[in-house]
Amino acid sequence: MNIKKTIRPETIIQFGEGGFLRGFVDWMIQKLNDSGKYNGNIVVVQPIENGMCDMLSAQDCNYTHVIRGVEGVEKTIVDSISRCVKPYEDYQAFLDLAKNPDFRVVVSNTTEAGITYVAEDKLTDTPPKSFPAKVTVLLYERFKAGLDGFIFLPCELIEKNGDNLKKIVLQYASDWNLGEDFVKFVEEKNYFCSTLVDRINTGYPKGEDLGLGYEDNMVNTSEYFHLWVIESPKDFTKELPFTDVGLNVIWTEDMSMYRTRKVRILNGAHTSMVPYCMLRGFTTVRECVTNPDIRKFVDKCVFEEIIPTLDLPKEELIDYANNVLTRFENPYIKHFIKDISLNSVSKFKVRVLPSITEYIKRYNKMPETLLESFANLIKFYKVGEPNDDKDVMAFMKEASLKDILAKVEFWGEDLTYLYDEVAKYYED
Repeated sequence: MNIKKTIRPETIIQFGEGGFLRGFVDWMIQKLNDSGKYNGNIVVVQPIENGMCDMLSAQDCNYTHVIRGVEGVEKTIVDSISRCVKPYEDYQAFLDLAKNPDFRVVVSNTTEAGITYVAEDKLTDTPPKSFPAKVTVLLYERFKAGLDGFIFLPCELIEKNGDNLKKIVLQYASDWNLGEDFVKFVEEKNYFCSTLVDRINTGYPKGEDLGLGYEDNMVNTSEYFHLWVIESPKDFTKELPFTDVGLNVIWTEDMSMYRTRKVRILNGAHTSMVPYCMLRGFTTVRECVTNPDIRKFVDKCVFEEIIPTLDLPKEELIDYANNVLTRFENPYIKHFIKDISLNSVSKFKVRVLPSITEYIKRYNKMPETLLESFANLIKFYKVGEPNDDKDVMAFMKEASLKDILAKVEFWGEDLTYLYDEVAKYYED
């Protein structure tokens, strides 16, 4: 592709060049830049030795992002990445980022394993191995330069990602004897925001002709839906006015309710319907939710039994649930229910069981559809093709219904009080 590059100040450091960040954060920054409400470019740091920065740089860091769903198709040219830095080839270029006062935000997606403490990392390594150690080096250079700190917006899929990143940075500060003044700088001049991210990025569309009319080896695709919940003690909407341009970004002092909403509604809907669908021979999420009988089952689970157990405004919960079900119908995403079925027992405990117990607590009656789902889960482990720990599968296959419900190690409590209700659906 050949487009004229827009010159802007470099304001964001991004650890990671994969499809998720390019289809989520970078796309959002492009929307901000195009609106005129922001003026800043991203410098991508390749966090590992081998990555895609050479391919990105070969296109002057420009690429096309294509959004596809039942809503239609939307294409955006992203030119908000100014350049790439590869610490394993040019460590000084990485260190020099700390000395630019225009940088304000650090975003990252270094996989779930990225925010990890590696005891062997040293300040003298060029570079240290772990992502948090690289961040510590960057912050130390920033501190020595006498500049202000950063707003950290990690996108790794772990709970309290910002808090965990800060904890490990402070551990390195101690290990490396960087001094009390540096620790004070880390704690008082930087904001480590924990975040919740939600968007399915389907990456490079191999074998598809998107009708771009030009070659783009870094084209990226995603669904329409996007959500970024950012937990911060300070509201940064003036610096990063995402909501002003219609982006689904929520700044909050406590994101726990939003995490619960996602786990109970989106993940809970998946886990509730998977055994129901697999026992009936369906293969994809879209096939399930476009089947009238299964859709009726899922709708009842979500709108009548899960939503009433949550504490956010009802209209907000219903809107989120409708978005979830629209996402499930996306014809461009082939989401196999067999993949979702992995470790279904532990998933049911986290994603569905809390809705069951909270419903009983609040309404003093049984959530019939969720308990039917529980019965289907047990049937699935007995006659279907589950994919789980071998000891879990062996127990589920051989044990009686009552013994399964009494298995505290699986559910965190004795569930035999649910026996009569689950048995009704289990015996059908």
